[in-house]
Amino acid sequence: MRRSTAIALLAVPLGIGALYWLMLHGHLELTAYLLVAAVLGMIGAAVWELRHGHRRWSALLLAGAVLTAGTVGGYGWNLNHQLDKIQRADDAVLSRGERPQEMPTKAVNILLMGADNPQQLVDKPTISELLAHGQWDPGAYRSDTIMVVHIPADRKSAYAVSIPRDSYVPIYDESGTEHSKQKINAAFSEYGPFGTLRTVENLTGLRMNHLAVIDFEGFRDLTAAIGGVDVYVPQTITDTKQNQTWPQGMNHLEGNLALKYVRMRYGLANGDFDRVARQQNFLRAVMEKVLSDGTIGNPVKFTKTLDAITSHLTVDQSWSSGDIRSLALGLRNLDSDHVKFVTLPLGRYDTVPGVGSVNIIDANRARQLWKAVRDDTMGRYLDKYPEDELQDPRNVS
Repeated sequence: MRRSTAIALLAVPLGIGALYWLMLHGHLELTAYLLVAAVLGMIGAAVWELRHGHRRWSALLLAGAVLTAGTVGGYGWNLNHQLDKIQRADDAVLSRGERPQEMPTKAVNILLMGADNPQQLVDKPTISELLAHGQWDPGAYRSDTIMVVHIPADRKSAYAVSIPRDSYVPIYDESGTEHSKQKINAAFSEYGPFGTLRTVENLTGLRMNHLAVIDFEGFRDLTAAIGGVDVYVPQTITDTKQNQTWPQGMNHLEGNLALKYVRMRYGLANGDFDRVARQQNFLRAVMEKVLSDGTIGNPVKFTKTLDAITSHLTVDQSWSSGDIRSLALGLRNLDSDHVKFVTLPLGRYDTVPGVGSVNIIDANRARQLWKAVRDDTMGRYLDKYPEDELQDPRNVS
């Protein structure tokens, strides 16, 4: 065996191992460039071998180039296929009525909602199936998680602003018609995702470019796909409704335990607002795990993670797979340190006859907050009101 051939044979497994190491340590772009270079190098070497009469080695090199390109192409096709699996909700209803103007920049506002089936044992159509038939089934689903996710034009940061479910606001239906004031989660229950979108647009004055709804089963499957996440509980606390005690210290959340964590409300000192903080804390932990080298750089784990998300996700019909892919690529260098979680400021608690205990929004602060979102000046807003940002992970109840 020629020395060059032996070196080449030894270089293949070493190269594969090196590329896998680079992926696991987050160097995805460098890995992609090296894979392209490797394929082109093998093709060039095959041509050189053929010209020197070494047809067998030329064929082996070409086979290696085809196998490498095919494997990478197959992986890319599978990722695209995952995006195509996302359920789409017909958003034609948004053409009716008036809506806030679109932003003159490439900044994006996404309304993120968590959907929960209040009757777990009752079989019913999915959210996209309900909307596909043009009629929402009031009460079929509810949403206790409502966030406006703002991604600035430079894609270097992101802000998730939670609107607590008990916020007392005017409710709008999917056509933009105003109804009575209620807790904001009534918008989803009565009028579905597009009713919630109209309600949030009228509350904030911001145009929502897209909506995304993930059901709570998705939270469970997502934690299983990434091997769970760890959150810190500052002091032992018991949820009497779910019969779950959270001991002081680190708690590992996976599967149904993760659902119990984000659903908890009873036993928390600040009720609705502490639950929002828990939801944000959970999402922060998930984001750190998903964006870590061990998940996003691991093809097997990342595929499982993406499957867990897309299998339980519904977005508006106008949000194509290509647009989602482009946004994801634009955010490829974003890390968890540049994602800020914020909560709509509270003015006071109150009790409204026929509605119950509600949160009255601090109207002045809220106007400043939504203006900061619109003007991409959230950094300055949080410098002025740091208490609106999610606390350190070790201080969330």
